[in-house]
Amino acid sequence: MSQQAADDLILAIDNGTQSVRALLFDLEGNLVAKAQETLTPYYAKHPGWAENDAEYYWQGVINACQKLWQKTDIDKARIKGVGLTTQRATLINVGKDGKPLRPAMTWMDQRKAQVDMRRVNPLLRGALKLLRVDDTFKHLMGEAECNWIAQNQPEVVQQTHKFLLLSGYLTHHLCGEYVDSVASQVGYIPFDYKKLRWAGKADPKWQGLDVKREWLPDLVEPGKPLGKITAEAAGATGIPVGLPLIACAADKACEVLGSGGITPNVGCLSFGTTATINIASEKYFERLPFIPPYPAAMPKVYNSEVQIYRGYWMVSWFKEQFGFKEQVKAEEEGCAPEELFDELIKDVPPGSLGLMLQPYWNPGVRDPGPEAKGAIIGFGDAHTRGHVYRAILEGLAYGLRDGREQLEKARKVKIDTLRVSGGGSQSDAAMQLTADIFNLPACRPHTFETSGLGAAINVAVGLGLQPNFETAVAKMTRVGDIFEPQPQAALLYDELYKDVYQKMYKQLQPLYKRIREITGYPA
Repeated sequence: MSQQAADDLILAIDNGTQSVRALLFDLEGNLVAKAQETLTPYYAKHPGWAENDAEYYWQGVINACQKLWQKTDIDKARIKGVGLTTQRATLINVGKDGKPLRPAMTWMDQRKAQVDMRRVNPLLRGALKLLRVDDTFKHLMGEAECNWIAQNQPEVVQQTHKFLLLSGYLTHHLCGEYVDSVASQVGYIPFDYKKLRWAGKADPKWQGLDVKREWLPDLVEPGKPLGKITAEAAGATGIPVGLPLIACAADKACEVLGSGGITPNVGCLSFGTTATINIASEKYFERLPFIPPYPAAMPKVYNSEVQIYRGYWMVSWFKEQFGFKEQVKAEEEGCAPEELFDELIKDVPPGSLGLMLQPYWNPGVRDPGPEAKGAIIGFGDAHTRGHVYRAILEGLAYGLRDGREQLEKARKVKIDTLRVSGGGSQSDAAMQLTADIFNLPACRPHTFETSGLGAAINVAVGLGLQPNFETAVAKMTRVGDIFEPQPQAALLYDELYKDVYQKMYKQLQPLYKRIREITGYPA
């Protein structure tokens, strides 16, 4: 690598659920500088709603970038390009002036549209029923934000010029074009996940979704140019005008790439607000029929994912409900409360003395079904807050192990390597029990900022700073800490997983159904 190339830097902007981060990486994947702007994840005018002002996200980008320039004296001429990665499935209607017509509906929004299958062609209705996917199609129609808006805010529909994901909205702010990455298209939108493009005219999604084709942005593959930083964006953010903006991917896809997960034997775990396990595959396959994989952060590659909705949100829930003591102490000592939670569970044995947690905090369309609820069983008088906290971490790891087995069965490949990223991966206790429950070494990537690094890899390849994705991953990603499984703990966890965890849902499902019948929750 020449000296000039060694000095090159890439700016990655990572707009997550709880913060926006402006990150500078070099071509070896080292994080050179970082600035962060904290976000309020959402506000709710009504129970189950989760919205944010769309301009709030753009202001977050502005603030994060300005903080970056204030804290570093790096010559901006070294920055060769910009990459953007964002939270998934947060949608924004804009008018002809490019301004939002209503608040952004975030991925955490739980409102449901009314489902009327009469709008669907009778032949299609029959075919869906014959294939036993009519419930899946109804789920699509009910969950789609565009359908709720059409039913409840028709004036917004009448004024809509573009219907954008957060990635497309911020891209328009940065380069002035209505264009987005193929690999950012995750949500209840008319996207063809197999062909990695907008759905064709005959695709049944158009009958289920209140979206017009002309509302949607142009799409480009990850690693291709989206445009250049405009003078207006440069003035607001301090990013040099004219820098190329390169297509990247949604945050989970960038995490997989930034973790080095480019083959299906590497299971990439994300310990974030939503906990996930992903594998990358050039082969399209569906873990469950008609539940597609998502586009990966590399062209013509898929990420097959199993997710635990609001996974490590449970840690935040525990902190708010039971962790006041640790929060006060953390503030006094200038550390994160999660560091003290590791201390809280140091004397709690593997298995939490039989306390078992099932992390179904939100129902699904199937496996678990729409009646599913979370459960904690096995309480005794010996259990403390520490046991509950450890049971939360173990329950999430059990759920992700179940996801691993689903992916292995569907893809017919063995996952023999684990890469773990996301906020929860900073906990040594969470890493160790994950290694024990999976009975595999659990590896932290060398940087916590794997989503931003994945975006930087896209930019490096797109600008020819790295010749291809394989070389870029080899040079820019590496393993940091490795947690080896402990044989006795692994054996205990294997028994608890097979003999208790895997049987919990089947045993409790009738009770969940009855709870739903009596109380109406979850609706």
